[in-house]
Amino acid sequence: MFSGGSYDEVARWLSNFFTTHAKHVDPRVEVELEAGAAREGQSYGARLRFGGAVSPVVELDYREVADNRGSLAWCQTLADRARALAHALRSAQRTADGGAR
Repeated sequence: MFSGGSYDEVARWLSNFFTTHAKHVDPRVEVELEAGAAREGQSYGARLRFGGAVSPVVELDYREVADNRGSLAWCQTLADRARALAHALRSAQRTADGGAR
């Protein structure tokens, strides 16, 4: 149902997907999606930010995302990855804040 799509359409879907799953962990987590000219039509880079903590870039191939965004199993794996990154960032920020919260 949701497979395929233009590069920009898939980028919007991916940004919303990461945002939704990361904010389930903590609503303060922000998502940055790299989809600029250097990546146009080829790939995306997703990064999560929580306070001063920033995740490594998750590299995603445009065609893989476009072809699989309609697959529940693929989406579940990606959702698990987004939530795991958000949990790690929240833990890192708590440590940096001296265990507060």
